[in-house]
Parts: sequence; C-alpha cells; structure tokens
Amino acid sequence: MHLLFEQVLNISSSIQTKTEFWDHIYSQVEVLIDGQRHWISNLANASSVIFNALLAFPKFFGRSEDKAVNWCGFYIHSKYFPAPRHPPTVTINDADRLLLGPFCGKPACQFILVDPKKAARGVCSEAYLQRQTVVVGDVHSHPGHIACDGDTKSEIVIPLILEVGGESHVLGVLDLDCLAVDGFNDEDKVGLEKIARLLANACNW
Repeated sequence: MHLLFEQVLNISSSIQTKTEFWDHIYSQVEVLIDGQRHWISNLANASSVIFNALLAFPKFFGRSEDKAVNWCGFYIHSKYFPAPRHPPTVTINDADRLLLGPFCGKPACQFILVDPKKAARGVCSEAYLQRQTVVVGDVHSHPGHIACDGDTKSEIVIPLILEVGGESHVLGVLDLDCLAVDGFNDEDKVGLEKIARLLANACNW
C-alpha cells in the first residue's frame, strides 16, 4: 500500500494533457478503493488522491499561490448518513440538504440546502438539482455562490449519480475549488465525471 501512495504522487513527466492526467488518477483511485465498499473510506481516499496529485503535478495546477486547487471533497445527501443518536437542536428537513463529507482543504460549510422547490443556492446545489456538472470560471460573478474560502476563483462540481434498475439516484457531489480564474476546462469535466461514476458504483449506499 505504501508503494501505491508513492506512485500516486510520482506522476510521469510523459503526461502532456489533462486527459492523460485524469486517466492516471482514475487508475490510482480504482486500485486504492479495490476491496472496500464503505463510501466514507472510499471518498476519503479519493479526495486525498485527487487533491495531492493535483498539487504534485505543477504542469496544470501545482503549488503556485495563484493557480493551485485549494479544496477537493464531497457533499453527500443526508439520507446516506447514519441517523443521529440524539434529536438535533435545530429542525432541518433532512430530505433537503447535503452534508459535508470527506475532503482536503480548509474547513467548509457543514451542509447545503437542496430544496427542489426553491432556487438553487451555491454551485453544489446547482449540480445536485440539475444532475449535471457545473463549471464556474469566476465564482465572484456567479449568482448565489457560497464563499467558504475567499481566495477561491473558480469551481467545478460533479454530481455522483448511481444507475440502478433503470433509475438514477443522485447521491451527492464532488467539488473542486481553484485559486485561478478559469481553472477548469472540458478535460477536467470529462476526467472527473469518470471518477465520479467509478465512486458511485464502487460503494454501498
């Protein structure tokens, strides 16, 4: 296992495109979660692999203060979390919120409301309710953006969708923030959607 961790961060210099980069990350996540079906464990490792690999490969993102990915993690619908042992102090409709899941980065919002009867607030809410990836080039000009880190300039959010018996279930979202404007493009979208499908199908929900 230790060798696998080293391999994730030792990305070949032969990688020239984001497509090749995301294919590499996909293969590493696939191996790392093999044999494990618990979503918390798998999403924790996936967020760490993605976040650290991005920082370790400066060709596209790197550690630069003006272009690095500064947050990578998941928000999962509350119905997939264990029921609380004690009544909550604040009454909130569990059916209408995403809860913060495994992530790497600064502290983030504990939950995000996703009421289908109301306008989406925040990029995560949009992606969840629309059931499609949302790419925001400049978060400061995006209506309703929730600013957890004021340094974030762009964002991409991918819904986790599980197809079962001809029906689709939106489990939550994968969220990445970047310090650069227009930090994400179509190659990132395609690569991250592939990883999201892998994780949705590799876990017990």
